[in-house]
Amino acid sequence: MNALDDLVLEPGAFYIMDRGYIDFARLYTFTQEMAFFVIRGKRNLDFARLAYRMVDKSTGLRSDQKIVLKGPKSSKDYPVALRRITYVDADTKRRFTFLTNNMTLPALTIARLYKCRWQVELFFKWIKQHLRIKAFYGTSQNAVKTQVWIAIGVYVLVAIVKKELKLERSLYEILQILSVALFEKTPIFEALASPIYQNEDTPSCNQLALFDL
Repeated sequence: MNALDDLVLEPGAFYIMDRGYIDFARLYTFTQEMAFFVIRGKRNLDFARLAYRMVDKSTGLRSDQKIVLKGPKSSKDYPVALRRITYVDADTKRRFTFLTNNMTLPALTIARLYKCRWQVELFFKWIKQHLRIKAFYGTSQNAVKTQVWIAIGVYVLVAIVKKELKLERSLYEILQILSVALFEKTPIFEALASPIYQNEDTPSCNQLALFDL
């Protein structure tokens, strides 16, 4: 959350955040700097509804409200109106509540802005799973950034190879092949184009059968 203090806020820009970043004093700074935020709301939010707009529930929207905070601290930290939007994702059936200081964009656009953030999370989840950044070799800011950027660089290079060679293999398969063929003198196209042979059900003619001994 302290990282919000280091952001150089750009007027008119949108900042999309998870509910772990809810700090209404800091969020009010966004409004003062004429920047917009979209953040997931918490369930125990104490607020009063000032107005509401009709929504098309077939799009996943459930409500679009203009609210003010009522909590003793939150109402002082954020003394102006907020917009509260609830949305149900059709794929996951999960219900989301969004808070934003943008009062003009359609509610569905606000929900889709937050949904774009999921793609970033999926990207880093892929990096964790396939590039296996389970530990950092250094703890300084520069060391962490260097290791993450190397991982991203590998991801981009593999994606370029897949596109340029028109490979049907998944990125995961390509990475696995490259990891075992890294020090072999095999042309990259030959290594990646070779089929992966599965174990056949028929036993080898040189293999003795256990129960025939």
